Amino acid sequence: MTTPAVSFEVFPPRTVGAAFKLWDAAQALAPLAPRFFSVTYGAGGTTRDLTHDSAHVLHRTSGLPVAGHLTCVGASRAETMDVAEKFAEAGIKDIVALRGDPQAGTDKFAPHPEGFADSCELIEALAKTGKFTIRVGAYPDPHPEAADQQANIDWLKRKFDAGADEALTQFFFEADTFLRFRDACVKAGIDKPITPGILPVVNWTSARKFAVKCGTPIPEWVDQAYEAAIRDDRHDLLAQALCTELCSDLIDEGVDALHFYTLNRAELTRDVCRAIGVTPQVDLSDVA
Repeated sequence: MTTPAVSFEVFPPRTVGAAFKLWDAAQALAPLAPRFFSVTYGAGGTTRDLTHDSAHVLHRTSGLPVAGHLTCVGASRAETMDVAEKFAEAGIKDIVALRGDPQAGTDKFAPHPEGFADSCELIEALAKTGKFTIRVGAYPDPHPEAADQQANIDWLKRKFDAGADEALTQFFFEADTFLRFRDACVKAGIDKPITPGILPVVNWTSARKFAVKCGTPIPEWVDQAYEAAIRDDRHDLLAQALCTELCSDLIDEGVDALHFYTLNRAELTRDVCRAIGVTPQVDLSDVA
């Protein structure tokens, strides 16, 4: 089995305790030589400063590439591009460009009066600077706001045409979901990398709620398997087994990179990575 490249998503801490969890997770995962860490943006742009500060510190302390998330929500074009410029000044040359979730108290995205209307406008502006590697979101299952899956794919193609370099997908539960999506994207003329997003399930109750919220279908067999595992106190064993099998199936079908949503919890992600052959990289100077 070919060893894939990996990358890891974390979220910015809001408390001192959460900060320690983030740095512990980063220290545990950095030896796996990820392509990059990505740092999320809170719903409605609520963690703009925290995202920048966390990305800056993570980049400085790990020496690894860090991708800061950037959205269109709640800010003018000038304010959004100012955040991008601050990323560049901090040595962060990777951005995950997203439209973003609606602001608190609303159920539909509404552009700022002086802001970007959608992710494609943001991508175009970032691409014109020539300063960033731009990654975007993709949905192997239809986005809740998409009319159908073809509309989903057409929108992704627009993102690449606007200047995106790579797409990171929403998580899913079965390899065939991603493989069908990948094939459909190729048929649509998309030839840039689409990296599957992997969610190691630390807590099934929380993961299930999140899947329902973002429109990710939950296969009945997955639901039943977790119900039985929780009842028999085997949740963690099942989570590792299912996630490892999912990754292995993708690798067998030619997938050469995986993006893990860690939830700032390193243990399960690290165990799955080791199971698929991604092991700590030891510099010769460490053993000399």
